[in-house]
Amino acid sequence: MDVHQNARLTPHCRALVIDRIRKGRAKHQVAGEFGVSLATVYKWLKRYRAEGAPGLADRSSRPRRSPAATARELELAVLALRRHRLTLVAIARQLGLSRATVARICARAGLNRLSRLEPAPPVLRYERARPGELLHLDVKKLGRILRVGHRITGQRVATHRQAGWEYVHIAIDDMSRVAYAQVLPDEQDVSASAFLRAAVAYCAALGVTVREVLTDNGSCYRSREFARTPASLASRRSPG
Repeated sequence: MDVHQNARLTPHCRALVIDRIRKGRAKHQVAGEFGVSLATVYKWLKRYRAEGAPGLADRSSRPRRSPAATARELELAVLALRRHRLTLVAIARQLGLSRATVARICARAGLNRLSRLEPAPPVLRYERARPGELLHLDVKKLGRILRVGHRITGQRVATHRQAGWEYVHIAIDDMSRVAYAQVLPDEQDVSASAFLRAAVAYCAALGVTVREVLTDNGSCYRSREFARTPASLASRRSPG
């Protein structure tokens, strides 16, 4: 429960006020003990006598009547037009409302952003039926670490700016998720081709025959060298 930042009495303190009054303490004395006015004490006492303990809880500040509130039929019209992907300005112009009113109605219904008008499409997962039907290939470029760095030693004096890179070539079977990796000196076509041969041999040692390869459009995978490796392997690239 959120209590107003300037409220002197929480529901627990209100109950204490009533308890002390019921025990015979003078009302003005109780008001002084809690640092509130006598009128405040009378207010909570009146609520307690009328409603009991529930009357000491906070009430909504929403008014009982809102003559200037937008009619329910008009709110439904706003939401219907919004679901047809009309802008807030277009809806306001068509229904004769202010843009702020339209924005408030849409925000209350969770339709203030166009991305929320339609549910997110479900994630479509694909998985081959048997191991070896599809092998994913990719390369991860990592900075080479020659020695312990300043994050451990706390000293930036001894730096090495020509450490270079290492390239982790990775193959993952689509069905079983078995992975095979090698750290190679580059991501050129010769290295990619050698890694593909090693990955196929690794799968063969597990009793799995690789039938298809999926890669991105990296230059090493688009090379003639890679296309011929191995000659009997059908290879295709993703459009991304």
